[in-house]
Amino acid sequence: MTVVHPISRAWITNGGTGAQNYDEFADDAEITQIITANPHSALAVEMPHLAPDSLGKSFTDSLPDAVVRLEREKAEGRYRPAEHVVVLYRISAPGEAPAYGLWSMVETSQISTSADEPGLVIRNEDVFISKVRERVALAGALQTLLSPVLLLQTGKGEELHAALADAADAAGEPAATDLDPTGRTHAIWEIGPGELQDRLLDLAGGGELVVADGNHRSLAAQTGGLPRFLAVVTTPASVAIQPYNRLVSELPTSLDELLDRLRAAGATVTELPRAAQLPAKGTIEMYAQSRSFAVGLPSDPAGTSVENLDHALVERVLLRDTLGLDPGDKRIAYIGGDYPVEWLRDEVDAGRAELAVLIAPVTVDDFVEVNLERLKLPRKSTWFTPKARGGLVLAQLD
Repeated sequence: MTVVHPISRAWITNGGTGAQNYDEFADDAEITQIITANPHSALAVEMPHLAPDSLGKSFTDSLPDAVVRLEREKAEGRYRPAEHVVVLYRISAPGEAPAYGLWSMVETSQISTSADEPGLVIRNEDVFISKVRERVALAGALQTLLSPVLLLQTGKGEELHAALADAADAAGEPAATDLDPTGRTHAIWEIGPGELQDRLLDLAGGGELVVADGNHRSLAAQTGGLPRFLAVVTTPASVAIQPYNRLVSELPTSLDELLDRLRAAGATVTELPRAAQLPAKGTIEMYAQSRSFAVGLPSDPAGTSVENLDHALVERVLLRDTLGLDPGDKRIAYIGGDYPVEWLRDEVDAGRAELAVLIAPVTVDDFVEVNLERLKLPRKSTWFTPKARGGLVLAQLD
């Protein structure tokens, strides 16, 4: 019996409500700018305190504004109701192979975070608990989920991919489309009860499901006591892992002192005659004060495969031990693959940050190994693309 189910009470976009997920931005001001330019974007509901007419309020105090906005969008016909549906999903762009997924509901009780915890949904990354609390509060206020957890089907990925592609080819014109900032077109089709829905649900739930994006949203479902959470079940052939870099807005020490501390900790530090770039696995590159450095951080011979990943070494050796910064420190910004290396260097040159840390992306092999071992990746280690777009399919909870 599958752990993936139809959405009992869905709201399907009629267009204009699509949004990047709330955690895909380098700074809050960018979210406000997007909402200003796209007032019907689901971001205005998901990040209510950053909507122009709510600025100055806390997240909690702006929750009533989020409720009003969502109800207004429904009343004005930007969403239409549907019952007992799954939603076929295709993401396409010129020069790229299409990505496919299935919007559905997944049993929260199936989430597993360790080898001794049973379940078919594997969450493999640490989280920031403050973000989880915000998601719980938002779901409680709205009684609606707006952004999906992206789940990677590992058991029947190839079969699911073929079935979704065939279904999309046969479905005709999409029910709605949305164009994201990267130029990708997001298309959706509703599929009601019947043989096709049953077959897609069986394939979507036909093996272990790995959380590729939405670790906070999945934990929020658990914390909030939700029996099911909104998900897009996708396939290995539909995704890639891009870099996930770091910006430090303010160094608690001088650059020279930072370099000395790294060497004292056993790191190799080499100043580069060129601008810092994305490095190969096993080395990080840093950029500060118009200077670039290649840094080999010391691994732990007794550590696990996760503890010696580049992202883990950056968190432990560079940020915690050398700079004394907790991963949740507001001076650390986690910059996903949509922002190129040049953008990070420009942030440093402009004085908006003091240090850029460039890290090779986690490989698919690393990702699979971590999940097979039921270990956890460091926070913000995997930037999967393409991203599932929020605000296209909503799940009402009541």
